[in-house]
This record gives sequence, structure tokens and C-alpha cells, in this order.
Amino acid sequence: MSQPTRNLLDQALRVSLKPLGYAFLFSFVINILYLSLPLYMVQLYGRVFASQSIATLVIMAASVTGAFLISAIVDHYRSSVLIHFGVLFDRLLSRHVFGALFAAELKSNAGQSQVVRDLDVFRQTLTGSGMAVFFDLPWLPIFMGALFIIDPWVGLLCLVGGLILLGLAILQDRVSRTALNRVNSAAIRGYQFTDMALRNAEVVKALGMLPALTKRWQVDRLVMIEGQARASELAGKIGELIKFTRMLIQVLVLALGAFLVLKQVIGPGVLFANMILSSKALAPFERVAGSWQSLVEAGQIYKRLTSLLDGYEPNPVFTVMPRPTGSVEVQNLTFTLPNAKEPLLKNMSFTLQPGEALGIIGPSGAGKSTLTRMLIGIWKPTEGHVRLDGMEVHAWDRAAFGRHVGYLPQDTELFTGTVRDNIARFRTDVSDEAVTRAAQDAGIHDLIVRLEKGYESELGAQGTTVFSVGQRQRLGLARALLGDPSLVVLDEPNANLDTEGEAALLDVLGALKARGVTVVIVSHRASVFRHVDKILFVRGGEVQSFGERDVILGQLMAPATVPGTAETRAATPPAAAQG
Repeated sequence: MSQPTRNLLDQALRVSLKPLGYAFLFSFVINILYLSLPLYMVQLYGRVFASQSIATLVIMAASVTGAFLISAIVDHYRSSVLIHFGVLFDRLLSRHVFGALFAAELKSNAGQSQVVRDLDVFRQTLTGSGMAVFFDLPWLPIFMGALFIIDPWVGLLCLVGGLILLGLAILQDRVSRTALNRVNSAAIRGYQFTDMALRNAEVVKALGMLPALTKRWQVDRLVMIEGQARASELAGKIGELIKFTRMLIQVLVLALGAFLVLKQVIGPGVLFANMILSSKALAPFERVAGSWQSLVEAGQIYKRLTSLLDGYEPNPVFTVMPRPTGSVEVQNLTFTLPNAKEPLLKNMSFTLQPGEALGIIGPSGAGKSTLTRMLIGIWKPTEGHVRLDGMEVHAWDRAAFGRHVGYLPQDTELFTGTVRDNIARFRTDVSDEAVTRAAQDAGIHDLIVRLEKGYESELGAQGTTVFSVGQRQRLGLARALLGDPSLVVLDEPNANLDTEGEAALLDVLGALKARGVTVVIVSHRASVFRHVDKILFVRGGEVQSFGERDVILGQLMAPATVPGTAETRAATPPAAAQG
């Protein structure tokens, strides 16, 4: 396996340097051609008026017009380059950000979907006015040099004025940074809270939680709005000062130029050239001041994106493994969440032969769902091993692993898209026959074909517009059964099923058993264990019993007590002790 790749954001920026280099070159041409306007003014007053030559005027006007036409064309291409740069940058990075979000969610349940918004803002900054400032700044010495050549005092005035404008931009950042940091933090919390509330819309309505949630949501909202207002107020005051300073410098440049004309140091044409050159020389300073907040925000976003992508390994290279037989080995498995003191799973060991079915039982919080996540490689063991056909499950190529494994979690989430998309896992290489077969195996085919558009019916958020909770679970089961998997892991697959649905589930388990598929099923209802070979009894994250189904269930039903205590040996729910 390749080593983790770091600084994916920097890599995307480096790959994008070539189009930015073209944009930089175009900026040089644009700025050089801009010099034609002050030269035109100098020649107009110094040559045309003196010679009274109409032909000279026409030629000079046509030349300047041509220069600005070329400048406009080059500027168009610069904009086009920046647009394509934005597309290239997003293509290089967005898929990694999307993948890193899932990796972060699985590790810490972080809910960082706002990072996608960050990526859009960062890309827009790179291709917008903020980046244009950096394209113009390198050519600033050309215009400043021209002003110093005309008259050192004019050049010095513009240089000092530009530095004042830059200083005001930095001051604007300093006075508003604290408020903006609070705004960004509150906005992120607000986005996360909104996403969470919307995912639980049914519970919110059923329990009348909307007023309380709205009140809680408005806490962060108020911090954000007040912070934005405060930052805007502070930035506005300094912004007005920047505008005043900018106009004052222009007035002083004109006054100084007029004084030099009166003293016959320079001519009237040079006065107008001074005005044009000073305006161009001061423009980058003013644009830096105007773009300062967006540039600072882009810097903060850069840090957040780098933090998200740090250590994320995109598309790791794995050796393609043959189809597994379904042999499962769990050896000395221990798992502890980051920053947790106690492990969720402690030194677990058991094995399953290909085609065997295992039922996992135990009280709530015993670690059953955690164990299913370990079996399919969602989480990596803190210690020990989980192997499929002798290979660590987290070392498999995830796309290949998914083709051979079916998984149904406790909470069945469907995706916005068609019924077919959800069963096919949004893969485009899955045949209609495979999709319909999976639906038939899950006992939901007849329901699907009765829909107005059948398998092409669109699902709303989580499929609530088409299916009930139990039907969504059966659709999730169809997704798990796609492609005749070698291993199927089902976590409470009958939690929301009615009698008909549970009967269909038993048929599914019987069919999987007949096809030699290895099955792991977690349930509090022992009725679904009709087709299992072995039972694993888990309590406190440890294996209490493991063995043949009838033997283990018989032990759990026995009222024997531990010598010297009044506690029964098997404190399991009655349903789990029926067989």
C-alpha cells in the first residue's frame, strides 16, 4: 500500500501553476499596453497641438485604440484562463475533499459538510478579484518608476499614499478579525445544527421540538448576525477612510502636477499623464484594501482544507484479490474510540467458515453494532485482526470489497435518486437483471413494480416520499444483496419489519444459507436465528459465549446462577433466549 499523501491542496495548486503562469503573462501585456494612454496624452499636448497636424492626431488615436483593443482581447483570454483554472482546480481537489469528508465522519462523526462551501469560496477567491490583485502588483514598479521619472516628488507622493492605503487595509483586518472569527465559528455550528435537525425532521415534528430547536439555532444565528454587523461596521468605517485617502492622494497629485506646470517644470500633457499613471499605480493598493477580508478568509479556509486533507490517502493502490469464499477470522480484537478511556470491544476472537451463519446477541450497548462495523472494515482495530479470507478487511480495495460484501446498518439511509440507483449503489456497471434479482431476493420487487415509474421512481430525502420505514429497510436489504455477495452483515434487519417483512427476511436468510453465503446477523428477536449455525453472546464488549446455536441458546435459557451470587448467568432479553 502506498504511503499517506499529504498537502493535496498544495499539490492541486502546483498542478494549476501553468494556467496561472499564462494569466500572469497576459497581465504583463495588459499593463504594458495601458502605458499607451499616458504616452498618448503627452504626445497630444507636446506634438499634435504644436504641429497642428490632423494626420498625426488620427494616427496616434488609431494606435491607442488598437492598443486598447488588443488589451481587451488579452484581458478576455486572461479571464478565460482563470475560469478554466477554477474548473481544473476543482476537478483536481473536490473529489479528495468529498472522500476526506467521509473519512473524517467515520473517524469522529465530525459533520464537516461546510468544508464543501469552503472549497467553493476558496476557488472563487482564486479566480476572482482577489487573484487579479496579485496579477497587477508585480507591475506596480513600472508605473511608480514612470512617475519618478516624470518627477521624483510625484512618485514619492504616490508611493507614500499607496503604503498608507495598504496600512489601512491591514488595520481593517486587525479590528475586524476577532469578530469575523466568531462569525465563522458560529456559522459552522449553525450549519451543522441545521443538518442534524433536518435529518430528524419526523422526530422534531412528532415531539413538538421545533420551538426549542429554533431557539437553540438562533443562539448561533444571533452570534453570526451580530458579528457580521459589527465586522461590517468596523470595516465600513475604515473603508470610507480608505476611499477618502484615495481621493485625497489624487487631489494632491493633481495639485502638485499643476504646480509643476505653473513653474514650467512639466507640460500640460505630462500633468494628465501624471493623473492617469497615479490612478493606475494606486489601484492595486486600493484593490488590496477592498479584497483584504476575502483574502484573509481564504487564508483561514486554506488552513481548514489542509487540516481536513492532512493524512488523507486518495485512491490507495491495492492488489486485486479474487472473489472471497467468505471465511471470517476475528483474532484478539480490541477497539477504542479516539480520546475514549474504555474500549468498546475487548480481546474478541472467533472464526466463521465459508457459508456459516452467525447470530450475535447481547444487551443494548454491548458492542454488537461496533463489531459489525469492524467486520466490514469501517473502523480499523486498535489491536488485533479482522480478516476475510485471511486478508485484513481494512486492507482490501474498498470498491472491490464492496462488490463481495453486503451490509445493512441499524438505520437504513436512502439516497436522493431513483429506486434503481439506490439498489445498484449508484454504480453504472450494474445490469438491470442484477438489480431486479436483488429486489426479488429482498422481497420488495412486487412493491417497486407497482410504483408509477417502477425502478425509475425518484426518491426524496431518505426515500420518505415513496417508502415506509419498514419498506426502506427492505430496500436497504436489496442494496446489501446486490451482486451475490460472499459475506452479508445485517444489523437489526427486522427492527422495523412487519410480519410479512419478517417472513420475507427469513426466506432471504434461508436462500443465502442455501447458496453458501457467510451471514452475520444482529437481532434482539431470536426468531430470525432459525437459519444460523452459531451464536455469539456479547456483553460489555467481550465475548461471553460462542458456539453452536442450540447449545448457546440452551445455556442462556438455563436459570443457573454463578456460585456465591444471586445473579443469573445470562442476563439477556427473553426474546434472545428463545429458539
